[in-house]
Amino acid sequence: MFFRRASEDRAFREAQRAGYELLLQLQATHPWPDFPEQAVPAPAAEEAVAPDLLPPDLRVPSRQEVAGLMMRWQQPLVIDGEVRTCPGCGAYRDWIVFCMRDDFVWLRCRAGHETKEPRLDAAWYNRISGPVDRFHPTLEEGLRHLGH
Repeated sequence: MFFRRASEDRAFREAQRAGYELLLQLQATHPWPDFPEQAVPAPAAEEAVAPDLLPPDLRVPSRQEVAGLMMRWQQPLVIDGEVRTCPGCGAYRDWIVFCMRDDFVWLRCRAGHETKEPRLDAAWYNRISGPVDRFHPTLEEGLRHLGH
């Protein structure tokens, strides 16, 4: 049975090749009436190659061009099994979490107290944060955007 199937496959492939060769012969002798042949223009010698970069107004700043990233964290922040509270006012929710260029994470409470959190790092921030939706020229504008 295996040999019969191989011979059937071989016959099918030969029929495909014969049909394809016939199609090529027909196209060479009788061009399609609805599709006149179009001459392919030769590329100009001085034609400038367009760069594959986005225009400046569509580019996103690189990580080195921004001072840091920030996100809002409304629920209590639990680190290593304990709820993180603000050392200045005792607040335990509604944080702004900053990830600065030096890969440190800073927390800012609603009252404006800022503290460094050594148990969190840039890897944690990147896992938890969503996509960047906006860039702000100043810290104040970013805080205003996040509701602080």
